Amino acid sequence: MRLSLGNDHAGLGLKPHVLRLLEGLGHEVVDVGTHTEEPVDFPDITQQVCRPVVAGEADRGILLCGTGVGASIAANKVPGIRAALCHDSYCAHQGVEHDDVNVLCLGAWIVGPIIAEDVIRSFLSATFSTDPDFRRRVEKLHAMERAAANGGAA
Repeated sequence: MRLSLGNDHAGLGLKPHVLRLLEGLGHEVVDVGTHTEEPVDFPDITQQVCRPVVAGEADRGILLCGTGVGASIAANKVPGIRAALCHDSYCAHQGVEHDDVNVLCLGAWIVGPIIAEDVIRSFLSATFSTDPDFRRRVEKLHAMERAAANGGAA
């Protein structure tokens, strides 16, 4: 799987563990940074992670920040992105299976490497369900995005 990975300065400590896991599982990873402890704004990193996902250059994205909340908010502002803040494996796989989540947000201050690994494995092993109910609901999300892009409500 092609993955886009990014973090702000608060997520920097967790990233080496995540990168090692992803590469160890055989995934192609584009690490968009940050690579230093210098403060960086999470919306900037989020855009860099989401851009290749929307363009089809990455299958999914993973964002690491302090709590994961800011990254999740920012990612969900990007049309075509369905991001979820997940700190447990159940939400990680169900988010993909039911809601076609394509960006996982993790809080480096909230979960350690072992939990992060479990969550990421669940996120990456899940696939979007073929169940018509889930497909219909995600299509409604797409309709909401199109309506917002045209200045109206869905």
